[in-house]
Amino acid sequence: MGRKTRGREISGWVNLDKPRELGSTPAVAAVRRMFNAKKAGHAGTLDPLASGILPVALGEATKTVQFMQAAQKVYEVTLCWGAATQTDDAEGDIIETSDHRPSAEDIGAALPHFTGDIMQIPPAFSAVRKDGVRAYKLARAGKKVTLAPRQVHINEIILADSASPDSCTLQVVCGKGVYIRSLARDLALYLGTFAHVAALRRTRVGPFDEKNAIGLEKLETLRHIVPDLAALDAHVLPLMTVLDDIPALAVSVEQASRIRQGQAISLVDLSDHRAAMADAGTTAQFVAVHDDMPVAICTCKDAAAHPVRVFNFPPHGAE
Repeated sequence: MGRKTRGREISGWVNLDKPRELGSTPAVAAVRRMFNAKKAGHAGTLDPLASGILPVALGEATKTVQFMQAAQKVYEVTLCWGAATQTDDAEGDIIETSDHRPSAEDIGAALPHFTGDIMQIPPAFSAVRKDGVRAYKLARAGKKVTLAPRQVHINEIILADSASPDSCTLQVVCGKGVYIRSLARDLALYLGTFAHVAALRRTRVGPFDEKNAIGLEKLETLRHIVPDLAALDAHVLPLMTVLDDIPALAVSVEQASRIRQGQAISLVDLSDHRAAMADAGTTAQFVAVHDDMPVAICTCKDAAAHPVRVFNFPPHGAE
C-alpha cells in the first residue's frame, strides 16, 4: 500500500511576499508546512535573488495555476551600469566593464524600443532547456550556452529613479516568459555600455499585489498564536480570486452533481447562459458555480457545458 498523503483539505491562495535568497520551491514547501496543506503549488517562479509576490495555491486552487501563469506581472528592478556578469545579476562574476554611464534622457529614449512584442534571448543561467538539459546546469559546468531568441511581450517600462549615474530603477509591466535580466543586458548594450540586475522585486502578479501580501516570518508568528491554525487561515484568499476575469454561471444542485461526475449539462434551461457566453466571447470558457462555490471550469460546445477542471469541494462548500 502507498503512503497516505498527510495534511488538511484546505483550498485557496496565499499571497506570499517571498524574501530574497530563498527559491520558489522551498518557499512553497514552507507555506505548505505551516498550513499543513495536502497540496501546494506556485504561479510563476521567482529567482532566489528576487523578492516579492509569489502566489501560492493550496488544495483545489492548484487546478487554477494555469490561469495565473499568463497573468500580467509588475517588477521593480535596479540596474547597475558599467559591468556585465556571467549570470546578468549580482551573483555572477564580472566579465565585461565599461566607463560609459547613460543619462536619464538616453535611458528614457531607449525604453520604447523594448516595449510591445520583442525578441529576447534568455540568460545562459536560466531554467530554459538546451538539448534536454537546463541551461544553468550547462553554464555552471563551464560549457558555452547558446539559446534561441523568443518573442515576449512587455507592456510598459517606466524610469522610476536615475539619481545615481551608476544605477537606475525601472518599473516593468509584462506578460509571461520575460527575463528581466535579459532586459537589463539588452538595454545596456543598446545604450553602448554593460549592466546587470542589482536588485529585483516583483510587486504584482495578476490580482495579487503588495497590499495584502504576507511574509514567511509573519506566517510563522501566526502559526503559534492559535493551535487550530485559524489565524493562518484568515490569510487564505478564495480560489475564485484568480477566476474573476472568467464569466460565472449559476447551476442547480442536480446540475452541479452531474458536472462533478464529469458529465456535460445543457445550457438551454439556464436563464443567464446567454449573458455568460457573451462575456466569455470566443473562448466560451466559464466557471460553473453553486451556492457561491466553484464547481468546475467549463467550456461551451453545442449548447452544452462541458467540465474541463472539476473542483472536489464537498457539495455544501469547502471545509
